[in-house]
Amino acid sequence: MLNSRRFFAFLLALTSLVVLNSCKGKGLFAKKSPKSSVTGWNYNEKGGFQVAQAKDQATGPGLVFVEGGTFTMGQTEEDVMADWNNIPRRVSVPSFYMDRTEVANVHYREYIFWLSKIFDPSDPENVKIVEGALPDTLVWRSELSYNEPSVELYFRHPAFNYYPVVGVSWKQAKDFCLWRTDRYNESTLVEKGFINKNNLKPGAQQGDNNFNTRSYLLGLYTAPPGKAMRASKGRAPQQPTLESGIVSPEYRLPFEAEWEYAAYGLVGQNPRTSLK
Repeated sequence: MLNSRRFFAFLLALTSLVVLNSCKGKGLFAKKSPKSSVTGWNYNEKGGFQVAQAKDQATGPGLVFVEGGTFTMGQTEEDVMADWNNIPRRVSVPSFYMDRTEVANVHYREYIFWLSKIFDPSDPENVKIVEGALPDTLVWRSELSYNEPSVELYFRHPAFNYYPVVGVSWKQAKDFCLWRTDRYNESTLVEKGFINKNNLKPGAQQGDNNFNTRSYLLGLYTAPPGKAMRASKGRAPQQPTLESGIVSPEYRLPFEAEWEYAAYGLVGQNPRTSLK
């Protein structure tokens, strides 16, 4: 009986030793690297194929998450005039982000300010760039009406800072979306240490030598490196790519279906609303 107890104690100690030894190395409870279900190769090894962990997209400033769904798009009431130009149909809309409010005058003036700092107005060629981005304030004028105060004050006066910007063409709106994409991604990369914060100082970028998301991802724009781009623990620094999840997708104008779907005002039922 005594020998049996000693053998059991020895076996228990030996088992514990084996388990502890396996835990110390790459054993049963060690964190395993993700592996490809196609090739069996390990991901994220030194010099190997890098796969970022899936996570929710960061909510940009002023945006609200709109959960996708289906709705009846088009005219839902009786078509008295029988035009049949807005036939109701069932439409599915994927989830998307949308501004909580319209783009305001102060936001668009920020865009104009940036253009005037990057593209020197003293150069005649640059004047065309800045002037081409200005909204058409003459849209306020109409026959038999006096709207001159709006023509002169609406876009510039601080009393109208957070009123919706008007007189912007489709092309100007597209350019604003690209500019907003670049500024948001640049700010994110500076915050995470991939780009030196001095790149945001006045005069650091001039003319065509300014941060552009597409050029950055293609390796055509070289930004001054930040702390995250320093080599550490034998690993060479890697510039963020679209696959990394750090760089945000491009801002764009919403589709007609997205406009109508968001107009239903289901934000109160949305579990991921943003207060930014």
